[in-house]
Amino acid sequence: MAMKEKNVVGVAGMPGAGKATVKEIVQKMGYSMVLMGDTIREETRRRKLKPTPENVGMIMLKLREEEGPYVVAKRSISKIEKAKGRVVIVDGIRSPHEVEEFKSHFPNFTLIAIHSSPKTRYQRLFQRKRSDDPKGWNTFMERDLRELKVGLGKIIASADYMIVNEGTKAQLKRKVREVLKSVVQGE
Repeated sequence: MAMKEKNVVGVAGMPGAGKATVKEIVQKMGYSMVLMGDTIREETRRRKLKPTPENVGMIMLKLREEEGPYVVAKRSISKIEKAKGRVVIVDGIRSPHEVEEFKSHFPNFTLIAIHSSPKTRYQRLFQRKRSDDPKGWNTFMERDLRELKVGLGKIIASADYMIVNEGTKAQLKRKVREVLKSVVQGE
C-alpha cells in the first residue's frame, strides 16, 4: 500500500474545544491517531523545560521560528506513515502551513474543526487541570492569542467540516461519529 493512500483526517480546535473527546471516540472506532501537541511537549522536555502553559506556548512559537511554519507537520508525517490502518486522525493542527504540508503528502486529507465558545472552553480547561492548562483567565486568553497567531482561526474557518460543541459529551460523540463515518465512507 502506498502511503498516499492513507485517509488522513485532521482535527483542529482551540484549546478546550473538545479534541480530547474526539480522541476517545477515534480510539473506540479503532482508528490510529497522531497528536501534534506531543511533538511540542516532547520538544519542551528535550529542552529541559517544565511543561507549563507558558513554556509549551513559547516552544510552539520558537520551534516554528527556528524551523519554519511546517515543522510540526513535517515531524508528524513519519508518525502518520507508520500508523496502522488506512485511516489516521491527526489532532492539533494549528496553521494553514500544516494543512498544506499534509495535503501535499496525503491527497486524501480532510479537516474537521471543533468549535466552542471561550467561556465553555475555559471552564473545561480549568476542570481538566493538565500541566499545560491555564490557571486563570489571563493565561487562557494569552494562550488563545498565541494559537490564533499561528493561524488556527484561519483553518477553523476553512475546515471541511465544523462541529459545534456547546452541549453534552454524548452529543459531541454522536456528531463526531457521524462526521467521521461520512469522511471515511467518502473515500
